[in-house]
Amino acid sequence: MNIQRWIARRELNWKRLDELLKQAEKKGLKSLRGEEIRQLASLYRSVSADLARARTNQVGETLIQSLQSLATRSYSQIYQGSRRQEWQAAWRFYRWGFPAAIQRNAGCVALATALFLLGAVVAWWFAWRDPVFMSLLVPGELIEKVRDRGELWMGSIVGIEPVASSGIMINNIAVSFKLIAGGISAGLVTLYILVTNGLMIGAIGALVGQNKLAFPFWAFVLPHGALELPAIFFAGAAGLLIARAIVFPGKYRRIDALRLYGLEAAQLVYGIVPMLILAGIIEGFFSPNPNIYPLIKYITGIGLFSLLIAYCGQRHPEQHLQSEE
Repeated sequence: MNIQRWIARRELNWKRLDELLKQAEKKGLKSLRGEEIRQLASLYRSVSADLARARTNQVGETLIQSLQSLATRSYSQIYQGSRRQEWQAAWRFYRWGFPAAIQRNAGCVALATALFLLGAVVAWWFAWRDPVFMSLLVPGELIEKVRDRGELWMGSIVGIEPVASSGIMINNIAVSFKLIAGGISAGLVTLYILVTNGLMIGAIGALVGQNKLAFPFWAFVLPHGALELPAIFFAGAAGLLIARAIVFPGKYRRIDALRLYGLEAAQLVYGIVPMLILAGIIEGFFSPNPNIYPLIKYITGIGLFSLLIAYCGQRHPEQHLQSEE
């Protein structure tokens, strides 16, 4: 290869790439026109090939370093812009997209919530009156601890908060994904998990109520439950959407209904993961903390739930404009 001729042929491209990079670095990638951005991407690929050729032919350390610098700067601008767009898309989804998905699927969310609450009320009613029924739902050692020793069991978290918090997160996320995947069974597994979880909380509520431990128990549950339980209901709604596509595809072909309702379910899934992570942190570090007064825990839980309701009920400014028109 004639190195001098090759350099002379390629040098104009390197200079043009340097000019585009200087403008992008000074004023941002958005300052470039669409054609210039396409040119920047093309020149980046070209300079990467030139760098490989320069190294192969040992054209000189100074030129290799110059080409390496151009390639690195180009990569930074192109992919930093892509990452910025990804962050902006994520922000828009959590700011407006997730609440909109909840509002569009409010019927499934309400049904999932009702199934859980039905199980809770039924279990509380029968467990309060029948110790045998309670023993079918609540582990014997837990009943013994509460009824015979007058103690709650959450103190075991104290001292192992990081481990407990991560374990709680993993468990809650696993339950949520079982609820979602349960939609494939025409919703039967989703219904079963929602009702059985409701039965469990209802029976435990009866147990602590009978033994005068309801106030500290609900002080523990409320702070993280304000996020964790709604996240479970949203996951249940996602599972019910998949079941709807299978059982009641309506005017769509079943495969098209799965695509449509699957997309709605996916949006609910993306939204609940941060909720479950935050709930796990609260349940591991805040809820069982004996140094925090129960009243503060109640206020925290009510405050978080109120904020969640306000967040889920918000509408995009464009929706307000459309409704006014």
